[in-house]
Amino acid sequence: MAIHGSATVHPTAVIDDGATIGADCRIGPYCVIGNEVTLGRGVVLKSHVVVTGWTEIGDETEIWQFASVGGEPQDLKFKGERTRLVVGKRCRIREGATLNTGTEGGGGLTEVGDDCLLMTGVHIGHDAIVGNRVVMANNVAIAGHCHIGDDVILGGLSGVHQWVRIGKGAIIGAVTMVTNDVIPYGLVQAPRGELDGLNLVGLKRRGTERAEISALRAAYAALAEDEGSFHDRVLHLAETTESALVREITDFILAKSDRSFLTPKGQK
Repeated sequence: MAIHGSATVHPTAVIDDGATIGADCRIGPYCVIGNEVTLGRGVVLKSHVVVTGWTEIGDETEIWQFASVGGEPQDLKFKGERTRLVVGKRCRIREGATLNTGTEGGGGLTEVGDDCLLMTGVHIGHDAIVGNRVVMANNVAIAGHCHIGDDVILGGLSGVHQWVRIGKGAIIGAVTMVTNDVIPYGLVQAPRGELDGLNLVGLKRRGTERAEISALRAAYAALAEDEGSFHDRVLHLAETTESALVREITDFILAKSDRSFLTPKGQK
């Protein structure tokens, strides 16, 4: 094992040979660290944390007690192949969260970006890709192969079906099951997940210009029109918009997906 001289390790912690512990790390009581784990500079494991598998934790990330990070994927097709989990910098992973490595069939990598907050009981399934500055409230469950964009917020007890994509800046209400793709900056709520507008509060908090917000609102209205199919409306919007944020929405919709889309209320 390689433990930097500036790291502090509680005497009850168990660190396997092969693990790499970076500078200024703090390993609390009864933590268990596997032999293929790399902890970056300043990582803090509070206590009773298990980090296993081929797992890399970025600088200054903090993990609270009873979290299980880097465990095998919950997939019956998994046969022990060597797959990874990568967690970015400055993340906060709270009590009882579970993050699994990838699967060979899903690309072999589960990834969480920088500056994410994963609250108590969050689950990140195999081969999920989570962007930067994502907030997941208590007991959010992300199934395998999901893609969660930057700046997404997921309310407590919400769940995301496997293969679903959630676009940048979207917000998911509490106790919501998301079964289809969500456009960037979308607002989704209700038990079975309905697209119910735009995340205007989030856009304003990030200082989005009023002209861009107006363009997004007009684009949303255009997507909700009755004339033509949803796909036709998206193509028309892509051809006519001059807004960079609207272009993010149309590019997202026109990209390859394994799921259909949540569309504005009353639309198919």
